[in-house]
Amino acid sequence: MTRQATPVAKPHRRGPGAMTLGAVRAGFALGSRIAPARAVKRAVRIFTTPFASSRARAQTAPQDAEMQRGELSVHGQRIATYTWGDPARQPYVLLVHGWSSFGLRYQPWVKPLRDMGYALVAFDQPGHGLSDGRHCTLPDFIETVREVGRHFGEAALTIAHSLGGAAATLAQGDAWHSQKLILIAPAADPVAATQRFSRLVRLGDHLRGRMHDSLEAMTGINIHDLQVHRYLPSLGQPALIVHDMDDLEVPWAEGERYARHWHGARLYTTQGLGHHKVLDAPEVIDVSLAFLRGENVGERVVSSPNLPFGDS
Repeated sequence: MTRQATPVAKPHRRGPGAMTLGAVRAGFALGSRIAPARAVKRAVRIFTTPFASSRARAQTAPQDAEMQRGELSVHGQRIATYTWGDPARQPYVLLVHGWSSFGLRYQPWVKPLRDMGYALVAFDQPGHGLSDGRHCTLPDFIETVREVGRHFGEAALTIAHSLGGAAATLAQGDAWHSQKLILIAPAADPVAATQRFSRLVRLGDHLRGRMHDSLEAMTGINIHDLQVHRYLPSLGQPALIVHDMDDLEVPWAEGERYARHWHGARLYTTQGLGHHKVLDAPEVIDVSLAFLRGENVGERVVSSPNLPFGDS
């Protein structure tokens, strides 16, 4: 099912401007040939450093009287938390933001979810918003989701966007569990993400393996083991996957992959919203609330196991 969205304004810039990107590309194109080790080190640093806009937007985000600020310590880092209601007494929704975003990005969701009787918990990932840290990786995202979830207990629902979708999925297990999930524009493949990043900055293709090795040395986890399709068949809870056909940051096919391999998932496709506006589009909030009410939304994706990637 595809919905045509009303045309929207051009998205805000979230990264370096054209001149800056041009200089970065020139540096990597040259460095990939004459100083490959230095080029890889710089690429990993940029790849794991959130944009400064995450902190700036978190500091200026509007607040409401009901929200309570807090903090948790996760592996020695202070993680900023935001709660509405009482997660200890009410079923709660865990809100997981994406790369270079922040927890209060979910404010348009607060009233409709509170009206349904849910308490809410949001937080800033390491290196994001008001939390400690300068660098962050997908394993950091996963571990922080899991530890915040463990602190508040089993979630009735998790809503996650972009890289947060991969983190929320990979955080499911015996240590922490969410009864339902809504994943919006979820990333599925960090290997593909490094390919897109390398093309963007013009890092030589021959250095991508060395970049993967550097990330593994940093995290202790092989990047191929973080591809979510390896874990989706083991998940049994209901899930709604929302992805826009015009997403230029995380391809629609990655959202489709979730629905294909996750037996309890359904896919709802939008068009014209892109990667960021899809998160708080009224259409997406409405269909998510319908999913929570038990209505049949989206489509079940069925495909041959011999076609693990791409469009079915």
